[in-house]
Order: sequence, then C-alpha cells, then structure tokens
Amino acid sequence: MSVTKSSKLRLVAPLAKGGVVERHLRGVYLITDQHENLLERVRTALRGGVNALQYRAKDKPYEDCLAEAAALQQLCRASNALFIVNDDIRLARDLDADGVHLGQDDGSVAAARNLLGPDKIIGVSTHTLDEALRAQADGADYLGFGAMYPTGSKMITQMPGTAGLAAVRDQVRLPIVAIGGISPGNACRVIEAGANAVAVISSVLSAPRPELAVAELRLLFNRTASFPRGAVLTVAGSDSGGGAGIQADLKTITLLGSYGASVLTALTAQNTRGVHSIHGLPPSFVKDQLQAVLSDLPIDVIKTGMLHTPAIISLLAEQLAEQPRLLPAVIDPVMVAKGGAHLLERDAVTVFVQELLPQAYLLTPNLPEAERLLNRRITSIAAMEQAARDLQGLGAANVLVKGGHLTGPEAQDILFDGTTVHRFTAERIFTSATHGTGCSYASAIASLLAQGEPLPEAVRRAKQFITNAIRLARPMGKGHGPVNHYLAAKEADQ
Repeated sequence: MSVTKSSKLRLVAPLAKGGVVERHLRGVYLITDQHENLLERVRTALRGGVNALQYRAKDKPYEDCLAEAAALQQLCRASNALFIVNDDIRLARDLDADGVHLGQDDGSVAAARNLLGPDKIIGVSTHTLDEALRAQADGADYLGFGAMYPTGSKMITQMPGTAGLAAVRDQVRLPIVAIGGISPGNACRVIEAGANAVAVISSVLSAPRPELAVAELRLLFNRTASFPRGAVLTVAGSDSGGGAGIQADLKTITLLGSYGASVLTALTAQNTRGVHSIHGLPPSFVKDQLQAVLSDLPIDVIKTGMLHTPAIISLLAEQLAEQPRLLPAVIDPVMVAKGGAHLLERDAVTVFVQELLPQAYLLTPNLPEAERLLNRRITSIAAMEQAARDLQGLGAANVLVKGGHLTGPEAQDILFDGTTVHRFTAERIFTSATHGTGCSYASAIASLLAQGEPLPEAVRRAKQFITNAIRLARPMGKGHGPVNHYLAAKEADQ
C-alpha cells in the first residue's frame, strides 16, 4: 500500500535542565495497546491534548501493522501530534513516521539515523544513568526512562522510580519521557522529578473518557510554570456589587495566581441586599466573546456561573463540543441569588441537564441546586453522597455537592469521581457574609486545576480558601456581605 509522506518534524536543540524543550515532547506521550476499537479510542484521546503517539504492535502481520499505523498517523497529523513507531525501523521508514523509539536491544541510534535520515526523531529506552548518558552520547533525541511505578503492561525488571529520574535529569540535557505505571493520581512526583513528558497506556486508553484522562495529565505540567500559572476563562454574569459573578471569579483567579479572562452572559443591578434587575446579553454577543478569547488566549480551564437563558446554555454547550482540544469545564449551576432572585430561567434546567451537564469535568451544585437538578429533597450527608452519584450518572465526569445549607458545627462537601467518594470538612462559620461563596469556590478550584493540582487536592485547597474567605469577611453593605478574597489568598500563600 502507498502511504502519504508526512511533513518533517524535528526537535529544536534541547536546553539544560529548567530550560524549554520542543513542545511536542512536553506533556502526554501516549503508547497504543492492542485492544479493540483502537482508532476510536486514540481519536478521543488526541482531543484531550496528546503531544506524541507511539505505535506499538506485537504479533501482527506486517501489512496489518502498516495499515493500522497509517490510520493512526493520519489522526496524529490532524491533531498536530508526533507519530513515533516502537522498535520497528522498517515500519517507521515505510510510513515516513516522525520517528522511532528503540529499546536497548533494538539496534543503534546511528543505524536508525542512517536508514531514516537526519531529520527523524530517535528515542531510546533507558533504565539507568549509564544507559541515559550513553544514549545521549550516541545522538538520541530523547530518552524513555523508567519504570516509575509497577505496571501491568510488561514485565518490570528495573524500577529506578522518581529518585532515579531526578538523578538522570541532573546529568542529561535531552527531553525525558517517563514511563511505567503513571496515572493522573501519581504523575505529580514524576513531573517534579524532571520528566518533560509522561508515557501512558491503560490510564488513558482504558479510561471511560480518554480525552478527560489526557486533559487531567496535561494540566499537571503547569505546576512547574512561572506565575501567573495557567489561564481560566469564566463565563458568567456581572455583579455590580462586586461580591459574586464575574467580579468574584476574576478576583479569585488573579489572587490565587492564575490569569483570568471573561465572557459576560448578563448584567445585573445588585448589591448585598439583592438583585434589582437583570439585563441578559444576546447569545450572538456571548458567542463573539467566546470566540474572541478562545481563538487567541491559551485557556486551560473554563469555569461557568450564571448562564441565565436556555439559548446561552445551548450556545456554550455547542462551543465547548466544537473545540479541537478539550477544555475541562468547572460548571457551577448558578440558579438563585442569595437574596432569592432567580438567575436561571425556569425552562433552562432541562436544557442544562441535557446539553451542558454531560460536558462538565466538575459540576459544583449547592444543595438547593442539586435538589432542583434531581427534583428531590437532600437533607443529610448520605443523601448528598447519593445525589453526587446520581448527578455523575447524568454525565458529569466529577461532582462536588456542597453541604453549606445543612446545619451542624461542620460544613461537609462530597466529591464523587465515578469511583471514589472524597469528603472535605471545615468548621461551619455562622455569618451573613457569604455573598459569592459558590462563585469563588468554583473559581478557586478552576484556578488550582489550571495550575497543575490534581482534582482532590484542588478541591481541598479551594475549600480551605473559601472557608478562610468567609471567616475573614469584613462588614460591608446592609445584607449578605461579600467574602474576603484578599486576606484568604494571603493566608493560602503562606
């Protein structure tokens, strides 16, 4: 069969530790498995932000490998991801792949370079510092290094772990792709030890939603960036009193150390005593704002608040689905203001549940919002947990049900990720200064995710931030006063 030539890609010369490496070998390096529906699973994963795909096939006829690899290569081209062939230099040559990855017994870098040409990328699997230094001296473009953790994908004979990775990082200037048992739950230590990319198989390709698994891993790399770290786009209404809405979102995002951008959905005339009037913006203008921001700024996470109308909800759902790269969305289903004003039109709930909720990376309802979404009362911690499970069953990847409306000495929130229930408890502070707590809490979570924190840690830190913001609130206005974003952020920074 004939295979169309791909454009040639080549790493720029890598810099010393702490410098910048070529973007294609930073982030998520996906290795294929041999299970059913590989092309569709890879297609989905690529939308999450895979930077490089390594094709690994065992015990298949060469022509079958050539056909399957060619189809995967086309997907990589469409996503601007590198396509690397594992072990087989001949297959890499026949496909005109971007490069080849060699094991310790798969031939020399020089032989691969001679056969593939000077512009192709050659990686080498290494397990020790000596192997890494030798691969660098031989002219490899990047290193595969591991194993980091035990894995079921192959027999592990050497596991240098993160300590071994850190030692190699100190001595080697090449990009390092860490491999072996890496998942969103343990990747932070690997990244902090010096990995430029993490190689993953089952933690992505066996995930219920591969694109979200990739997006989670991709965001973790922001944890080594300088401040402002990560960018958050808030899509919400304006609060003229400054305590909630877009104003609270941008205060939170900025004070916690991320870059904040905004899309307005509605204008409100309100203060601490309530909402006096609402002026909804035309959906076409909301769309113009979304496209202006997303076509230019490197947004990492989207946070939503007051969406107001069914038309705006449908528009946002459509725009999120059409993004070439998935943007994790923290969706706060803002429905009623502290003073009782309805911020979401009554006929918008069905549209929200059907179109936007299934696109939520994290849904963050308080109890009245969860009750309205599920059409039942929630009066206990056990009922909160069941509500989180049921809302996750409606399509949200993760659900955080907030228990601030219950009574008792503690305020407990329940996070359900589809497998595990996480509980976050803080002292209940009896005060009327709670205006903007939901907006600020969700924005804090979005900011911390954009900065490279895993979801449970992002929620834990955001919970601490909003608790402090309530505790440190100063009297302002004659109704439900605003929380103290400034002092809470100062405490979080200590």
